[in-house]
Amino acid sequence: MNTKKEIRERIEALRAFMQENGLAAFIVPSTDPHSGEYVPEHWESRKWISGFTGSAGTAVITLYNIGGLWTDSRYFLQAEEQLKDTGILLFKERMPGTPSIPEWLGSVLPAGSKVGIDGWVHTYTDAINLNYDLKSYDLQLTITEDPFAYIWKDRPSLPDNPVHILPLAYAGISVQEKIQEVRDLMTKCKGDSTLISALDEIAWTLNLRGSDVHCNPVFISYLLITADQATLFISPRKLTPEVSAYLSANGVQVKDYSEIADEIAHLKGESILLSDETNYALYKTIPPSVSIISAPSPVKYMKAIKNRTEIEGFREAMKRDGVAMVRFLMWLEQAVKSGEETEVSIDKKLYEFRSQQDMFQGISFDTIAGYQAHGAIVHYEATPESASTLKPEGLLLLDSGAQYTDGTTDITRTIALGPVSEAQRTDYTLVLKGFIALSQAEFPDGTCGTQLDVLARQFMWKAGINYGHGTGHGVGHYLNVHEGPHQIRMNHIPTPLLPGMTLTNEPGIYRAGEYGVRTENTMLIVESQTTEFGPFYKFEPLTLCPIDKTPIRTEMLTPDEKQWLNEYHAHIYAQLSPLLNEEEQAWLAKATCEI
Repeated sequence: MNTKKEIRERIEALRAFMQENGLAAFIVPSTDPHSGEYVPEHWESRKWISGFTGSAGTAVITLYNIGGLWTDSRYFLQAEEQLKDTGILLFKERMPGTPSIPEWLGSVLPAGSKVGIDGWVHTYTDAINLNYDLKSYDLQLTITEDPFAYIWKDRPSLPDNPVHILPLAYAGISVQEKIQEVRDLMTKCKGDSTLISALDEIAWTLNLRGSDVHCNPVFISYLLITADQATLFISPRKLTPEVSAYLSANGVQVKDYSEIADEIAHLKGESILLSDETNYALYKTIPPSVSIISAPSPVKYMKAIKNRTEIEGFREAMKRDGVAMVRFLMWLEQAVKSGEETEVSIDKKLYEFRSQQDMFQGISFDTIAGYQAHGAIVHYEATPESASTLKPEGLLLLDSGAQYTDGTTDITRTIALGPVSEAQRTDYTLVLKGFIALSQAEFPDGTCGTQLDVLARQFMWKAGINYGHGTGHGVGHYLNVHEGPHQIRMNHIPTPLLPGMTLTNEPGIYRAGEYGVRTENTMLIVESQTTEFGPFYKFEPLTLCPIDKTPIRTEMLTPDEKQWLNEYHAHIYAQLSPLLNEEEQAWLAKATCEI
């Protein structure tokens, strides 16, 4: 854990760099050159400079003994604690009165000041918009070298972990078919080439997986596809002879990762299809003779709609994950009585149960085990120093997931460890009602997630309650647990929801300093019916794990809601009981009995 003194010393080192380069401020995002949400340690510059460890946030350091960090509601409590005594102010995104970064800089910097960014870690669309906004405050955007290459003395190097092949039996579609589909979409958009820079898109296209990013089975690389060539830019040390031969057999050339800028600078053809995830540094190297067609990456949509093999893999992975969860919950019921278990120890125990399952490849994100007040911290991560000891009372919020060779899981259950308060029961039931309402949704073709978001929030809103995070995100197939472009959230996400897409359903209520409640399933969009009004779709629950019935205020549930819960629990028992021993079956029968 970094001390506040260390953070202040790092900030002063960055200010010295800024002074040498004539900068009045420097902006440090959370991303890497591939616009990743989760990034290799080498690019965790925002975390290093600010001490804030959340996955989302942007730090801004000025020369004038003041800085700011912008993050969303998931991290307000965490950021407030971690930024204390660093000289960095917390700015709460999407809250009334919170200024934008350009607006704040306009209020604290002299007119004409230069604001620096490293073009490799900002997308070109963000950089262009930032430049425009800064100009309105008479500030100038300046592209610089990466300052952390100079001031971060023990900076982790780029990983050279080996890449491995995902067999076609799990991927479902061959590399050659995927590349041809990319080319077809490229041609449709009148592009002669396309650059894929998102790591999960590259892994999916090439049916390869890696371990360069914590919990995400991806590898650092770029993929350039033209009408007659596909070139992977990657450190050669990452390629085994088997993978090299595999790439060659699939018509994929290999060049060193460091050669990408030079390759783009000498691009042939009249146009390139460029997604808004491409970094500004590469965008600026494109020759003036090559026109840029700004469009979403074709792979993003291809990957989001799971093929039959991937869908079947998800279903099988969920069974194994469900078995692990049942065994864990059964163990927890007895273990909590000892008074010796902590948020950290139960995390380790859950990992142990999952690791016993076939095809387990690790966790899909760091487990959130929040007991009572810690459950109100949306992305809380327990440490030996902060971990609460569990007691046979109150609520435990447990958000976890795993990577399997045939699928990725993401599940949250809020568990009553003993007696709970009436307020906790009410909030638990409000969350459950919203969760069921979204689970039951049927919607016409063309519907986007924003149009469904209110289903999960409606009962909370009537009680004057809301939550700041999104209601649902896509889930990758043995890939990133957060996947776009589709989402369910309040702010407008226009991507239509289509059969084959996976989505989470995770409403919650958070009472700061008291407790948190969240229930989450991963779901699959499937066809429902076709009428004279067109096709309609619905959700199939993929997650197989009982929902704790003990905190429910059953009088708050309608007969329809009770029926949905009973049918879901019956489905869980039917799927999991053949995989369990007699004692486990008996426990599951009780956990899934009708209410």
